[in-house]
Amino acid sequence: MTHRAPRNEGGRTRRRRKGEELMVPRAEFRSYYGRPVIKAPSWAARDIAGYFFLGGLAGAGSVLAAGAQLTGSTALATTMKVSSLAAVSLSAAALINDLGRPARFTHMLRVLKPTSPMSVGSWLLGGYGPMAGAAALCAVTGRLPRAGAAATAAAAALGPALATYTAVLAADTAVPAWHGAHRELPYLFAASATAAAAGMALVVAPPRESAPARCAAVLAAVADAAATRAAERRLGMVAETYREGRAGLLLRSAEVLIGGGAAAAAVAGRRYRTAAVTAGLALLTGSACTRFGVFAAGLASARDPAYTVLPQRAAKGLEPSE
Repeated sequence: MTHRAPRNEGGRTRRRRKGEELMVPRAEFRSYYGRPVIKAPSWAARDIAGYFFLGGLAGAGSVLAAGAQLTGSTALATTMKVSSLAAVSLSAAALINDLGRPARFTHMLRVLKPTSPMSVGSWLLGGYGPMAGAAALCAVTGRLPRAGAAATAAAAALGPALATYTAVLAADTAVPAWHGAHRELPYLFAASATAAAAGMALVVAPPRESAPARCAAVLAAVADAAATRAAERRLGMVAETYREGRAGLLLRSAEVLIGGGAAAAAVAGRRYRTAAVTAGLALLTGSACTRFGVFAAGLASARDPAYTVLPQRAAKGLEPSE
């Protein structure tokens, strides 16, 4: 399989200067039997990218719910607790569906391996789910308020880890678009999760209690854009996978939706319910586009040998043709 012409570290094609003779043939990136250099993850996009998105929504939603409860925004707190429970339930279902059998998930809980993101994530999911369920049940029924407050605090404590550990899970692989951005990816997932939680709050919460969600939406939009730019700078030529193809379309859509949703939320305020709901839906959709876009970029980088070979040669100070 023949791939693109050699590129330099910035991702631009290396061209011969006028009057300069090419001393070596142009590099062609081939792999044995036409196979990729590394094996792409066998994860299904619908299940695992959906698992990434729903876990982020649940985790960030619990943090927002705890803050709303402390400030006396009871309706906002209750709706976010219920939405977090629904999101984590769907997230677990997506993960189990990708694993194939529910027993495979329970088997991962037999041993806790701190060095394994998958093991730690399984325990996070297993510990967070009951806390989110107890918090939502107490809020809806109005019973056992102290137990509900304790469950809310526990879910909020585990929420940030649940929202970001999937970034560590992806970055721990050999996939260039994920591993190369291992420092920035958790921040990008945290910003995306915050945008999703803010969007959900704008959709389901009363306008009089939406001020925290509007503030969170603006902060999430700024953080999402900053984290994406930082990741692209670190990735160098591999950042092409974030700009091209399906991943590029999804990530550009995410930037527009999250930025536009945050701006609309700030303008809508408490008066315009329809505008707030529209902004919330834009934030939710943008957050999902971010997760699915990052997932698609990873698969694209794993399939192309150029994204595996050239960064390794650049790190060693070698020319592409050497």
